[in-house]
Amino acid sequence: MSRIPFGISRFDRTIGGGAPSGSVVLLAGEVGAGAREFIYTSAVMNGLARSDEDLFDLYYGDLDDQAELPDEIRYLSFTTAESPLVEEMGYTLESELVESGTEPIDFQDFSTEYFQLSPVPPEWYSERTRSITSLGQDTDTDDVLDAMGDYLNEHAEGSLVVIDSVTDLISASGTVMDWTDITLLLKGLKKAANQWDGLILLLVTLDTLSDTELGRLMAATDGTFMFEWESGGSERDRTMVVKQFRGVLSRLEDENIVRFETDIGDSGFDISDVRKIR
Repeated sequence: MSRIPFGISRFDRTIGGGAPSGSVVLLAGEVGAGAREFIYTSAVMNGLARSDEDLFDLYYGDLDDQAELPDEIRYLSFTTAESPLVEEMGYTLESELVESGTEPIDFQDFSTEYFQLSPVPPEWYSERTRSITSLGQDTDTDDVLDAMGDYLNEHAEGSLVVIDSVTDLISASGTVMDWTDITLLLKGLKKAANQWDGLILLLVTLDTLSDTELGRLMAATDGTFMFEWESGGSERDRTMVVKQFRGVLSRLEDENIVRFETDIGDSGFDISDVRKIR
């Protein structure tokens, strides 16, 4: 089975090159614990592999023999346009990496569809959305799930897709959708991803979820990474745990890896240490 690199070099090497193609992975994190930095790094590094091989080799290194780069990188947001997203990525990674790595990324902003049934004034989001949306038609009356589904049906095959974020859909729960819709969406994504043969990353903030809700999201995806703060003395460390992942977790268990200590540096999200069972 081919692997699609996450773009986190040390992590990719540990798990045999990346995620099995056709995977849907939930990135569930405490605020500031690294989940958002993970998706920024993943998108930029995969883009950099297309736009600047020398920089990619310098900051990432060689791809694993089993790894295959995605055909395209798609970044979907419900509330934020391309420009502020790229600016925020610049707070995580070196500016030259962001400038080059975001060139191949197809940013899609679904603000119009997301906010249309809310009390948010249209002038706060509609003009911005029209300036960057490239769906080719006016979709102001579309439901946000329909608009996203139409886009993915057309563009997700063979792609790395970042969905930023499930937290926004949860915030809209009860207004434009409910929890059943969200769960069914993820189950449908999981089934479709097997046909698309790409990689889908879903960002969610742990603070917004109950244990039951998190369990539902985990059950609807192939893999779940937990990003948490861990306190030790006067310092706090960012950590990542692979809670579940077909084709990956068994490899980590064979090596007795239970937790990754992580860091945010010039090249974005990175693994700084590996915790093993002693």
